[in-house]
Amino acid sequence: MREEKKFLTQEYAERLNASPYFIVADYTGLNVPQFNELRARLRAVEAEIHVVKNSLFRIAAQEAGVGELNGTLAGQLAVVTGAQDIAGAAKVVKTFAKEFDKPSIKLGYAGDERLDEEAVNRIADLPSLDVLRSQLLGTLQAPARQLATIVNTPATQLARVIKLHAEKEGGE
Repeated sequence: MREEKKFLTQEYAERLNASPYFIVADYTGLNVPQFNELRARLRAVEAEIHVVKNSLFRIAAQEAGVGELNGTLAGQLAVVTGAQDIAGAAKVVKTFAKEFDKPSIKLGYAGDERLDEEAVNRIADLPSLDVLRSQLLGTLQAPARQLATIVNTPATQLARVIKLHAEKEGGE
């Protein structure tokens, strides 16, 4: 393998190892301004997209321990990687594809799990990780809130009785 190809393969493998996920998309038909717009949107969710050479990416994926990608890497492909969770990046790619009819998601990986196009799109429909955390926190806090209400109810009722009694005594 030529030195330039070794360098590209190593660069691809480093990106894959540094990211908890990646999404492979066919960007056929995207012009340069559209591709730059997609890059900017992905940057907002701490993700990036890079055009890859299919044969070199296949080798890099094997070196990164992803597994065999033969047959799935065809066409003009770009790979999305990032530092956060996959949901934000998947949401950006899906929304962008709805607006411009491209790129089309081919596959993805989250950790060691391979995701087909449908799975990546389902992940894109999920709320963000922050929203899920707040929903979980609300669910966990609800029983504590109910317990506090139950514990305070007798004291509240006693206070009302004392207040009514005091008003009655003061009124006579």
